[in-house]
Amino acid sequence: MASEAGPILNGIPSQLPDIDPDETQEWIDSLDAVLDEKGRTRARYIMLKLIERARQQQVGVPSLTATDYINTIPPEREPWFPGDEDVEREMRRYIRWNAAIMVHRAQRPGIGVGGHISTYASAATLYEVGMNHFFRGKDHPGGGDQIYFQGHASPGMYARSFLEGHLTEAQLDGFRQEKSHLVDGKVEAVPSYPHPRLLPNYWEFPTVSMGIGPMNAIYQAQFNKYLHNRGIKDTSQQDVWAFLGDGEMDEPESRGLLQLAANEELDNLNFVINCNLQRLDGPVRGNGKIIQELEAFFRGAGWNVIKVVWGRGWDPLLAADRDGALVHIMNQTSDGDYQTFRANDGKYVRDHFFGRDPRTAKMVEGWSDEQVWWDLKRGGHDYRKVYAAYKAAREHTGQPTVILAKTIKGYGLGSHFAGRNATHQMKKMTLDDLKAFRDSLRIPITDEQLEANPYQPPYYHPGADSEVIKYSVDRRQKLGGTLPSRRVDFEPVKLPGDEAYAQVKKGSGKQEVATTMAFVRLLKDLLRDKEFGPRIVPIIPDEARTFGMDAFFPTIKIYNPNGQNYTPVDAELMLAYRENVSGQILHLGINEAGSLAAFTAAGTSYATHGKPMIPIYVFYSMFGFQRTGDSIWAAADQMTRGFLIGATAGRTTLTGEGLQHADGHSPLLAATNPAVVHYDPAYGYEIAHIMQDGLKRMYGEGRTPEESNVIYYLTVYNEPIQQPKEPDDVDVEGILRGMHRISAANTEGWTHEAPRAQILGSGVGVPWALEAQQLLADDWGVAADVWSVTSWNELRRDGLAADEQDFLKPEGPPIKPWVTQCLEGTEGPVVAVSDYMRAVQDQIREWVPGRYASLGADGFGFSDTRPAARRFFHIDGPSVAVRTLQLLAKDGKVDADVPRRAAEKYRLDDVTAGTSGNAGGES
Repeated sequence: MASEAGPILNGIPSQLPDIDPDETQEWIDSLDAVLDEKGRTRARYIMLKLIERARQQQVGVPSLTATDYINTIPPEREPWFPGDEDVEREMRRYIRWNAAIMVHRAQRPGIGVGGHISTYASAATLYEVGMNHFFRGKDHPGGGDQIYFQGHASPGMYARSFLEGHLTEAQLDGFRQEKSHLVDGKVEAVPSYPHPRLLPNYWEFPTVSMGIGPMNAIYQAQFNKYLHNRGIKDTSQQDVWAFLGDGEMDEPESRGLLQLAANEELDNLNFVINCNLQRLDGPVRGNGKIIQELEAFFRGAGWNVIKVVWGRGWDPLLAADRDGALVHIMNQTSDGDYQTFRANDGKYVRDHFFGRDPRTAKMVEGWSDEQVWWDLKRGGHDYRKVYAAYKAAREHTGQPTVILAKTIKGYGLGSHFAGRNATHQMKKMTLDDLKAFRDSLRIPITDEQLEANPYQPPYYHPGADSEVIKYSVDRRQKLGGTLPSRRVDFEPVKLPGDEAYAQVKKGSGKQEVATTMAFVRLLKDLLRDKEFGPRIVPIIPDEARTFGMDAFFPTIKIYNPNGQNYTPVDAELMLAYRENVSGQILHLGINEAGSLAAFTAAGTSYATHGKPMIPIYVFYSMFGFQRTGDSIWAAADQMTRGFLIGATAGRTTLTGEGLQHADGHSPLLAATNPAVVHYDPAYGYEIAHIMQDGLKRMYGEGRTPEESNVIYYLTVYNEPIQQPKEPDDVDVEGILRGMHRISAANTEGWTHEAPRAQILGSGVGVPWALEAQQLLADDWGVAADVWSVTSWNELRRDGLAADEQDFLKPEGPPIKPWVTQCLEGTEGPVVAVSDYMRAVQDQIREWVPGRYASLGADGFGFSDTRPAARRFFHIDGPSVAVRTLQLLAKDGKVDADVPRRAAEKYRLDDVTAGTSGNAGGES
């Protein structure tokens, strides 16, 4: 019913009896009396105070989802501001100038690389209050805070670093020219946004892919608590600050994981949302109010909400607003109108805002238009209001905090920029804009200097000995050093010896074991290593039982900061569900996005915390790169190290699951990410060598950062096969470089000169290749060698590297790619097959000597048996055999009618005739 709607939805427990109707009526009569005598405003105030008191007394009253459009912290509760207001204001002016000039200069003729002026202009106070009073640097005794700087505000960070002496003028002039801006033969440049890979000693977190910053910040805060609760590092004095835009909060990722922060009481996490009311092209909520919307959303998710809406100039007006007329207008005015007010002048504000009610008009009747315009600022530009919010956030316990700070996009840049819809796309200023901007900031630069070259107005630096610079540097030193800053100085980690890999190399004997299970057995052995095991962070998105990882529950346990306060239904079973404060497994629910964020936090711990941790994230392969590919790019940008395990991989292995679970393309998606090293192993012993090499590459000695900053992606399968023992003459180099021969044709006793062929298979396709080898030998007298291709992607990269070397240094000896080295001494055509689309196998075509053909699972997946699906896609053993015979026929090595006879013999067009594959194995 409509009467049930309101700030506290359905808050009356109507199904409960009224044990004292008379007392209830007395309370209702009291409320009616206040309404009659004092009006609705007074009645509402008393109701709010009663709710506040009830919450103080631990009465279970539902939270309000929204409050008035005013500051959460009233003036009487604001703390004393401890800084030098004049000096800090002066520093903000210098930073504002240099940030804008850097972008403006990047638009000079012949360069024109763009940039964003207006975002930092709106957020300068938000950052500077933090820089001077809150954000702890790496050298702080309690460890440094993690700051997620808003991507488009990067010019402001560069400008501050320039004033502090950490960046040069030449580097600022190289903004967005990372290869071409040379000074004395050396590149002097900075990237457009916070890209740790591009500026690895400066930026720590990539934030420009909208929505990933908020998500990663939440899981960074969780990981800080995880390290603390597991006794690996004391992170109790480290906070996570994420600077976000109100438009960015439209991204599903920005809001979709708020519940984790509340559920785990991440009071080390603070969101600062710069509410300048504008997206890239216009208002965020022109007809509504984004601050009110976000307040309700965050409160509903269980966060502590602090609104910083109005500057101190509004305080006396609000104090005099006894009838609530001003607050009423504030509540009713839409964001679209607020933007229009700031794009006009004081008279417009007087007429169209205060003029809506005679009582509010009277409040400013003695004010000049200039006072209305300049004194009544938004709260995000008032350092005292921001300081009060930050202090309250840091002192709050038991909840994460979000600060909703109202600002103006393009603040201080002049009437052409401030609050305009196009301000995000505006990269440069006219000469008049420059002069007005200089005057408003009181920068000591002359008209002559600006007129000399309007495309390159000068930066301003008062000198390292100036009071302003010394003050700012001193503040940062006391807080633990300069920011932004990224360091790679981690304690060494002792890697497991060969014995940890020995068991999986023995094979499975007569037992059939899928490669997923072979991997899990290896992981179990790695976890047993007393020194290395605790460094592993298993991450599972609610599929542990599918992957056979539920065996870990009772041993290393599931991480939960609140422990396990219930008796699990399977408590009496050996593999009971076990949660623990110091648990090792991050079991994050049906949540691939959050799992990737947790993977990133753990995989960068070597730099963020100086504690190497090895995340191993196991997931359905179809829900990896396809679903969270952007997060994997961000992880690569942040130089994450760890293992992604795409389990139940392939297009035909998941019997019955069908289209949405059938992965036929993840290796191709992985190939697009330069930091991802993909392997598609067929056997357990291959997995052992790949994992061991991956750990050595990431954390072994003698590796460069470029070599070490990689993510290994292994695709493993749920189809049981007999795992072979590692051969005595195993080709480890071939396994790691991408292919090795596992079965040479056996022509012993043959009386004819057999046609030859080479069959390449990967992952679950290797058994089909071996089946084809047998069919070709038994039915057609063809001798085929079988190769296990552990990585099509690495073979391609190796080929590209060789081509590049030959292209740039043609005078040197030609370089042969590994695939060419392997195949150039062999005979016959080459047929390649996998459980993925042909484009995966086609990656190496250029470097294969001789005739080459690929077979793949192109198209959509579907529900059926493995043999039927493989026959449909024509990737099973008989299909490989027929394709090989076709190539041999073209070369005149077999009779022309042999391929047709073979196709008829194997009933190649009949999906019910397929036999390749094992019907067992859980999907």
